[in-house]
Amino acid sequence: MRAQSPHWLDQPLQNWNRAGAALPGGGADAAVITQARARCQLPAPATPGERALTTAGWLALAHLDRQLAQGEIEILAGTTLLDSACTPNEFNLFVFVAGRFAGTLSPIAMSPRADGYAGPVRFVGDAISAEFARYKAGDASCCPSARMTVRYQINSTSGTPAVVPIDVRTTRSY
Repeated sequence: MRAQSPHWLDQPLQNWNRAGAALPGGGADAAVITQARARCQLPAPATPGERALTTAGWLALAHLDRQLAQGEIEILAGTTLLDSACTPNEFNLFVFVAGRFAGTLSPIAMSPRADGYAGPVRFVGDAISAEFARYKAGDASCCPSARMTVRYQINSTSGTPAVVPIDVRTTRSY
């Protein structure tokens, strides 16, 4: 597995999310989304976040097959393509607050078993915590050399929610 360098996780954290920013378009048309939902036996979009992602050209998924919601906050994976095993090829994690887009947990698209791939996401008090795999040259795709955790807060001071990364640290090294 080849590590990408430099990576956003190695830089001083900068906020890529802006209050009131539009949900980025995914580029998948309705037919592709409908076919993927049928092939992978995915439920129809039910929440405001799922419907917003679908309208924007994304296939909305539960991240790691786990619903991520607490209070008014919902976190969803959005992809434009599922492989033959129904795994997203490239995706991002989208945060919605009361059905309004608040930002993503990564400034770039992620791919499974690649450097910077998001693993577990948790709610910790009033923060969100996301773990990202870090690969070094020679790592097998199953086994990243380290994992880094980024903590985020929801900033609503302007009246419009925005996800703000507040710190990053290495949490596991193998």
